[in-house]
Amino acid sequence: MLTLKQRQERAARRAARIAAKHEASRAAACTDNERSRVMKKHEVKVGAKYLAKVSDNVVVVGIDGENPHGGWDATNEATGKRVRIKSAQRLRSEAKPKAAAKEAAPAADVGPTAKLDAKVASEAKGKKPKTARPKGERKPGALDAAVRVLREAGKPMNCTDIVKEALAKGYWQTKGKTPHSTLYTDVTMLPKAC
Repeated sequence: MLTLKQRQERAARRAARIAAKHEASRAAACTDNERSRVMKKHEVKVGAKYLAKVSDNVVVVGIDGENPHGGWDATNEATGKRVRIKSAQRLRSEAKPKAAAKEAAPAADVGPTAKLDAKVASEAKGKKPKTARPKGERKPGALDAAVRVLREAGKPMNCTDIVKEALAKGYWQTKGKTPHSTLYTDVTMLPKAC
């Protein structure tokens, strides 16, 4: 049986471990360099231009005014779109002419020419550009192939036999090592019929 003092010491050690774990996860999420660039709420001025993190890009935004729900309404200078800055932590620093042009350049590539440039760049690297599928059209999956095989067979079959038939007839293509397990998992995830 532990004494009260021993239990208190154990609880203090546990609390210290948990605090250290949380501090480590916070430090991993935000590097020292990034933490030093984050602004505070009192440093933000309406009408000024700042470097802000918007959709994983650092871009120049102009603060238009305060939002009644908190934060600020701003305009992305590169695209002209209105954005809401909910927290001062999204703002990095006041925009300087050199830094603004240098860091905002990637975000300025918007539109059909940017897609064309990306396609040319991917071809230059030897990568095949992805082609977009029309909406509603998709590759047949394991369940689609299973339904087709079962309809043709007209009898109950287990997953291994269904997969062998589907692969042999070309109804389904997979590179997986255990396609029967994939089918079984897909079947078990279906909603149960009454």
